[in-house]
Amino acid sequence: MWFYIKLAWRNIFRNKRRTIITSIAIGIGLASLIFTAALMEGMINNMIQSATSSFLGQAQVHGGDFRETQDVEKTVNNLGQVTAELKQDPLVTNYTLRTLSMGMIASPANLNAALLVGVEPGNERFLSKIADTLQKGSFFDGANPRDMVIGSKLAEDLEVSPGDRVVATVSQAKTGDLAQEMFRISGIYQFGIKEMDSGMAFIRLKKAQQMLGIGDRVHQIAIKFKDLKTADMPGISFWKKYSRFDNEAVPWTILLPQMKAVLGMVDISLLIMAVILGCVVVFGIINSLFMSLYERMFEFAIMRAVGTRPAGLRKLIVLEAGALAVISIILGSALGMILTLIFAHSGIDYRGIEFAGTTFHELIYPVMNKWHYVVFPVGVLFFTMLVAIYPAWVAGRLRIATALRKSL
Repeated sequence: MWFYIKLAWRNIFRNKRRTIITSIAIGIGLASLIFTAALMEGMINNMIQSATSSFLGQAQVHGGDFRETQDVEKTVNNLGQVTAELKQDPLVTNYTLRTLSMGMIASPANLNAALLVGVEPGNERFLSKIADTLQKGSFFDGANPRDMVIGSKLAEDLEVSPGDRVVATVSQAKTGDLAQEMFRISGIYQFGIKEMDSGMAFIRLKKAQQMLGIGDRVHQIAIKFKDLKTADMPGISFWKKYSRFDNEAVPWTILLPQMKAVLGMVDISLLIMAVILGCVVVFGIINSLFMSLYERMFEFAIMRAVGTRPAGLRKLIVLEAGALAVISIILGSALGMILTLIFAHSGIDYRGIEFAGTTFHELIYPVMNKWHYVVFPVGVLFFTMLVAIYPAWVAGRLRIATALRKSL
């Protein structure tokens, strides 16, 4: 075997130009696959971070079937015990309480429906980026209980700006009576997400509880973990622990099912790239090996004449393909690593672009993953040697006399 390996390495450099061109073609394909995988991973991390940090949180606790019904009477049960446990939970870094209710907001110029969200301004800064996306005004500065922060599109529809007054109307829990309060627009934000910019308004939690007539109860606890990966671990005891008392604890993967579809799209994209690389390997290797085969007819005839068995010729051809693959892997891995390192340092600017309901707010940084440099190169080596079986089979069937006549 060692003899055939040395012979294979010597043979692929007999025509250096062909070997270099074929290796570069396969190497570029491998580098593209490695860089695309790194970019996709970075994009997914960015999307998850943007989606969970904009307002959603990495997980949420609701009361009963509030997520399905949006009934203002469905509040979190045993709130004091739940928050006390969250405060001591080693997996949790921050949490905040919210109320959610549909209502009407009226200005002197117009009237619009909106989701009225009661928030704790201090805690909300750790869970969402509302304060970071303000276009005008401030995010609940001071202690005015009648401050309201709304989206830019909603402000445009209502024709209001910071300092203007609006009237919010909601339906109270249990009785269904309408409750109205006057608010002053203290800030206008712009997320770049249509639903949030046009259909959400934020007020202080205490005022929202008072309007809804729910006392100290809340509809939602938004949670931020110390490690984002915790939210993607359905088997941990966290979910069962906070789903007691007829509550429901769910991660962002359930709150944003479209993101799962995006993850599936990433896998499909990588599969398409792998198929393209496979085509490059097929045509590159078969072309290179068959050209080498017909150039060396006389050599193969002599080898057969002095006793080399057909299996030996087949082994030699497959090992030559393997040697070519090794060179391609070295070139492709080096190029892929260089590209990834460059863009992992500088980032790729897709800020402001919306995809799958998520707007990119930060630069995308490709992620260097060691498995990319194991799985893809091994795949190239395996596939290259697999493709070489056909030229090797042809070489093994050569007849000595026929090969000598073709050579002459």
